[in-house]
Amino acid sequence: MKIQLTSCDAARPDKRAIAKVLEEYADGMSPGDAREQTEFLLEGSPIDIEVSGNASSAYRAFRKLDIEYDIVE
Repeated sequence: MKIQLTSCDAARPDKRAIAKVLEEYADGMSPGDAREQTEFLLEGSPIDIEVSGNASSAYRAFRKLDIEYDIVE
């Protein structure tokens, strides 16, 4: 399932936690890629990720971190 992460509305976003969630739920994302994508997201650029497996857990993790997302596919 393809998801577009559009923004992070947290007052003080936790970069490490966001990168960890991306690494855990995004298919094929390395720790370095997760940190890079986190920076893009926090700068305001939407990012696309592919999630397989338990997508509902990924949605819950994104909501917990105040990350807005759209389901693309």
